[in-house]
Amino acid sequence: MADLRVNIAGLQLSNPVMTASGTFGYGLEFQDFVNLADIGAVIVKGTTLNPRQGNPYPRMAETAQGMLNCVGLQNRGVDYFCEHIYPRVKDLGTNVIVNVSGNSPEDYAECARRIDALECIPAIELNISCPNVKHGGMAFGTTTEGAASVVRAVRKAYKKTLIVKLSPNVTSITDIALAVQDEGADAVSLINTLMGMAIDAERRCRVLSIGTGGLSGPCVKPVALRMVWQVAHAVQIPVIGLGGISSATDAIEFLLAGASSIEIGTANFIDPAVSVKVARGIDEYLERHGFRSVTDIIGICE
Repeated sequence: MADLRVNIAGLQLSNPVMTASGTFGYGLEFQDFVNLADIGAVIVKGTTLNPRQGNPYPRMAETAQGMLNCVGLQNRGVDYFCEHIYPRVKDLGTNVIVNVSGNSPEDYAECARRIDALECIPAIELNISCPNVKHGGMAFGTTTEGAASVVRAVRKAYKKTLIVKLSPNVTSITDIALAVQDEGADAVSLINTLMGMAIDAERRCRVLSIGTGGLSGPCVKPVALRMVWQVAHAVQIPVIGLGGISSATDAIEFLLAGASSIEIGTANFIDPAVSVKVARGIDEYLERHGFRSVTDIIGICE
């Protein structure tokens, strides 16, 4: 076997495959389908400082080569996670990373501070696609100033590996990536979902309860791949690629583009064992092409 180990700013992964937040629950739900120790990391669903009910139903819709969702970060809050979920996931045999969301830099920072105290959580992933309630609801991740403000606040409160998840709904994603790097991000992950919409022609109404939602799945892969390639050539920190990955070939393309690891999201809904299959497929590719380590192919696409 080839050496699949990667290092994401001090976070040691047994292989470069991670599961994307919101598509793999807390990992516990998938134990009957895969050995979680065979996955590099599990990124749990979005966690906020206070409980959130999420958006009204319907909040998911299938579309060509993908899906739309407007779940709205439904969760029971960080204290519930610390008290009830953490004891159940801290010994899963793989890295458990918490996705952190908020409505203000202070919310993000306080949520991160509480997670920082959890010994067996080695990293967090900041979702900066959330609305800034203090500035008209514009997502933090759509401006360099907004993104920087969140990372700056969290970096003061959080000492472990800090990954920032970037929104594709921007003019220049490299500018956002450079801004969060300057504020102390250890790595960036991209892309989050693209904004989309579905309409029911027969009923002549919007499909999702709030009208718009995040588009994910194979249809977004070309956009994600382009953005990962651009960011990987602009920043000095590791890049984690995601967006439409559903096979080992997809994952390898992101690695070749410059991603140090990848996340699998929507494909988990189709095949709960896809993450393990992708890891095995990467190993087979490396052996077939004579590479001794997965790090040998990161960013080598000319």
